[in-house]
Formats: sequence, structure tokens, C-alpha cells
Amino acid sequence: MTHSTATEDRSAPILSVRDLHKTYGRGPSRFDALRGVSLDIREGESIAIVGKSGSGKSTLMHLLALLDQPSQGSLLLDGQDTRQLRGARLNRARNKTFGFVFQQFFLNGSQTALENVTLPLKIAGVGRRARRYRATNALEQLELGDKAKNKAINLSGGQKQRVVIARALVNSPRVIFADEPTGNLDTNTGGVVEDILFTLNREQGITLVIVTHDEELAARCDRRIHIRDGVIVDGEQVAA
Repeated sequence: MTHSTATEDRSAPILSVRDLHKTYGRGPSRFDALRGVSLDIREGESIAIVGKSGSGKSTLMHLLALLDQPSQGSLLLDGQDTRQLRGARLNRARNKTFGFVFQQFFLNGSQTALENVTLPLKIAGVGRRARRYRATNALEQLELGDKAKNKAINLSGGQKQRVVIARALVNSPRVIFADEPTGNLDTNTGGVVEDILFTLNREQGITLVIVTHDEELAARCDRRIHIRDGVIVDGEQVAA
């Protein structure tokens, strides 16, 4: 596969955040999960968000992925202020632009691999025949075509995570968010999953944002962003 033109043009960030804050609770129970993060993520790069448990790294990913809203600050997607996105427009932007790979597989065990992969297409309103075609292609791309009819509960951990990646890919996302994607896998299986993600980044130009405490995984990324107590302590901290 050839690199996309978007991969070659890294001048404009696909995601840009300025002075991002996220606060939970009030009064004595108030917790400042993020305290003024500014960051650009460019099309086609791989970036690791690294930090200890409770540092704010998963909170930052949820805000970047439009799964949550900041308490303060701005987030631009392709230069558009995402505060203007509401309801169906927000869901459409998220479903069309992003794919998700989580440590917990979030698969429906009673459904087949194929049925799990078609879920984002159902949400997007894609017709049944097209859903099946695209989901089958995604599974075959990850060498799981022969497992399409297997129930998810009967798959190995590595196979489940590859189904999750297929589901993330089925809408042709520009960005894949991966939160501890190898956390539940043994070293060898985790290495296979990592290789798949970085091949997608390199060959298809998909932007890869990985949240991890695994320094070896982080070292494979173009850039590392270290978060401590809700602020970036090194990496690219851009001026607000």
C-alpha cells in the first residue's frame, strides 16, 4: 500500500488542544485530572501518552477522542472547534474519524467475530450487504477470515484483540486510539498486536495515539508525551 498524501503533509495538525483542563467533583472531593495541557497531533504520526496510574493520560485520551468534554480549554479537529459539535454531529465525527482499541476487549461474547466488527457500521447506518463485505475485509486483513463465524467468547486473547483492531479499522478511521492495547496479552501475542498497529500507521498513514505505561511500546512511537499530575512534563508542550 502507498502512503496517503495526508501522511506526507504534516503541516496542519489533525488534533490540536490548548489549555485543556478536566475537573471531577466539587469542594473537598474536587480532583483536577488535567491542569492545562496544550498539544498538537499531526496526521500520520504515532504518539505515546505515557504516565503512571492516575497521571491523567487516559483522561487526555478520552478528551482527544471526543468521548468526554473538557472543563476548560479548546480541542480542534481538522481546525474545527469541537465545542460546536453536538448530538448526531458529534457522534458522526467521532465514528467517522476515530477507531478504538482498549485493553478490555469490549466484545459481545455471544456474537460472532463478524457481528462484533460490523457494530460501528451499524451505528453509521451502512447497509447490511456493505457491512458484511467491509467487516469481512477487515477480518481478512488481520488474518482472521477463518474466525468470522466463531463466537467472540471462544477466541484467544490475541484473536480477540485482533477482532477489536478489525472493528477499529472497519470505518477507515484517520486516527486509532489504543489504551494499553497489549495490557491483557502475553509478551509474544502483545508483540504481534503492536506490529499490526505500527504497520497500519506506516503503510496506511493512520495516526496512532497509544496510552501506555510500557516504555518499550512507547519507544516505538515517533513521539512520547509524559504526563504527571495532569500536566505534560516533557514531550512537545506547545504554547497556548
